[in-house]
Amino acid sequence: QVQLVESGGGLVQAGGSLKLSCAASGSILSLRLMGWYRQAPGKQRDLVAYISSGGNTYYVDSVKGRFTISRDNAKNTVYLQMSSLTPDDTAVYYCAGGPALNYWGQGTQVTVSA
Repeated sequence: QVQLVESGGGLVQAGGSLKLSCAASGSILSLRLMGWYRQAPGKQRDLVAYISSGGNTYYVDSVKGRFTISRDNAKNTVYLQMSSLTPDDTAVYYCAGGPALNYWGQGTQVTVSA
């Protein structure tokens, strides 16, 4: 059973930056895809970005140019660098991994104040 543990969330002012980390209990290469989802209060959980084992990336339009997903295979860790944050980015951010992004972390809260 793969375990994913997120860290790095917190409170930041609009325009600021945060870097989220997701540490996996095993090899992230074997998981193939690693990604980040977010869920704002009262809304569904949406995909934010993912990265393949080959380094290909995908971003939802609302974060393109502001967020960067990366992976350190040696550390079995995936990162989400977030910049130019707005209150609309406020959500619980979840790390996901696996061929269908079917393994989940517990989430980390990101709050952006106006």
